[in-house]
Amino acid sequence: MIAIIMIIGTIVLFYVMTLVYKRFTYPLLIPIFSTTVVLVIILVISNIPYDTYMSGGKWINELLGPAVVSMAYPLYIHREKIFKYKVPILLSVLCALFSGLISITILSKLLSLDDHILLSLLPKSITSPVSIPISEAIGGIPTLTAAFVIFAGIIGAIFGPFIFKVCRIEKAISRGISMGSASHGIGLSKLTEYGEETLTMGSVSMTLSAIFGSFVCPLFALLI
Repeated sequence: MIAIIMIIGTIVLFYVMTLVYKRFTYPLLIPIFSTTVVLVIILVISNIPYDTYMSGGKWINELLGPAVVSMAYPLYIHREKIFKYKVPILLSVLCALFSGLISITILSKLLSLDDHILLSLLPKSITSPVSIPISEAIGGIPTLTAAFVIFAGIIGAIFGPFIFKVCRIEKAISRGISMGSASHGIGLSKLTEYGEETLTMGSVSMTLSAIFGSFVCPLFALLI
């Protein structure tokens, strides 16, 4: 019964936050972020342990994998455009992957962060189902990596539109690749507001980031 209550409560809360966001389209009110904040506040105030919530929340979490797989459909619909721009897409994703790994390493060294934290940070721009196993394999802390992944996604979803506007990024392929490479699934939830083509490009970049990251990230970890 507790598990059912947690599942239904989370879904209802997300639906309410979605309605709020449609009424007041402020970046901080994006459903994935506002729902998380409100949910944490409710759990703290109600003194509900995390394990109790996850008795139901884990089933929602299990849907993350199928949700990622379902993104194959828009890829199929726009396959001709993807093939047409295959070289720019591949180069952009690789550039984003390496720039992320290098910048994280430099900042971690400058801040004298512990090696375990650095290794937990490296997969932060890769979608959760892939980043967590990578973190565990390279000696990071999977739970910490999960937190970094969520944080990266939320930051991208909030500030991505602002960057698009300031830098005058208007093409679907540019918006999709930049958001998908940096903010994975959470960023893609924001891209739904920009149309199916932009979302498709985001799905492509997120998928390629996961594939390339699975090979590059462990090798990069051995070099630092």
